[in-house]
Amino acid sequence: MALADTLQSLQEIDFSDLSMDNLGTWPTPVKALVWVVVFVLILAGGYFMVVQAQQETLVREQAQEGELKSLYERRAEEAANLDAYRVQMVEIEKNFGVLLSQLPEDTEVPGLLDDISNVGVNNGLALNFIGLKSEQRKEFYVELPITIKATGDYHDFGAFVSGVSSLPRIVTLHNFSVVRKKGKGKKAGVLKMEILAKTYRYKDD
Repeated sequence: MALADTLQSLQEIDFSDLSMDNLGTWPTPVKALVWVVVFVLILAGGYFMVVQAQQETLVREQAQEGELKSLYERRAEEAANLDAYRVQMVEIEKNFGVLLSQLPEDTEVPGLLDDISNVGVNNGLALNFIGLKSEQRKEFYVELPITIKATGDYHDFGAFVSGVSSLPRIVTLHNFSVVRKKGKGKKAGVLKMEILAKTYRYKDD
């Protein structure tokens, strides 16, 4: 009823008679309405100027909190496994040293060519040609291609490949080309092989 009475009173007021000069004599319902409007405006202004900005800051801080939690969990896991990582690092360095020792230096390449030749001869191959090609520089190492031409039978080739893989230095074999030589009798089973072998050396720089 009080609200209905207030609305009724507002309807009976002649707002044209109201001015800022006679603010103190305004009817009570009008003053109440003005206070309500002012209060609502203050609340709205406070929300948009203060609360909304703080809410946006809160959202950013919450997102950052999640990232920091994930980072903390990763760091905690790494710290818990630090001893295992150290052991693993020592093992990696050891293995790396072993691999480096298998990469020939420039002065060892002629000896490596002799080793490959001996493997071929000892396994029944007739080596027709063996020689270095231009080296290929990669990011961490240098590739040394070696062209090998030989003749023999299938078993000789198989034994040769196995022997090369057993060398103390790293040698890989690529681009096999095997063709049968023309001939009769014993020569009919002779094969010609051309293969590209690659060895590697570490780039000191």
